[in-house]
Amino acid sequence: MKVILTEKVKALGTIGEIVNVSAGFARNFLFPKKFAILADEKNSNVLKDKQKALAKKISAEKDAALAVKKKLEGVTVELIKKVGANGRLFGAVTSQEIVKEVEKLGVSLERRLLQFDGSIKSLGTYDVKAKLFNDVVANFKLKVAIDAAMAEELKKQQAEAQKRNAEKKAKAEAAKAAEAAAAAEAANEE
Repeated sequence: MKVILTEKVKALGTIGEIVNVSAGFARNFLFPKKFAILADEKNSNVLKDKQKALAKKISAEKDAALAVKKKLEGVTVELIKKVGANGRLFGAVTSQEIVKEVEKLGVSLERRLLQFDGSIKSLGTYDVKAKLFNDVVANFKLKVAIDAAMAEELKKQQAEAQKRNAEKKAKAEAAKAAEAAAAAEAANEE
């Protein structure tokens, strides 16, 4: 069923958009709350008449989106995660985690508005886009960092591993030298 949205509906669209929804969703949620009207020819003509009123709503939402863009543009959001011994995260960073970190800056976003390339499964800095309105996109950076205590623990583990490897190497070289000395001694006896 095609409907024309008269309000911004989360996870569906913004004012004035024509969207396709199930009949039950429209009948039980959108129509009673006056979030949408049926997209027939009569309502399309009525919508054209109400375009000025809708234009005010649309411009207000666009202004709000621009204000959010101003707050987010160029900001680096830091997310602290736990990391395995190989430097990879335990699981991937989700858009919900990013939204929680952005909310700490005083900006509320919907997670469906966020866009980033692939999945974030390792430490580093990533570019994230937030599509706030039809033509308003805020770009910010997400820095995925390791917990400081965990970083110290990993450094200790790596130092111990290097120490063990050095000891093994020294033992192997000593064994080779002993074998070479034994072979040279055997050659001298003959």
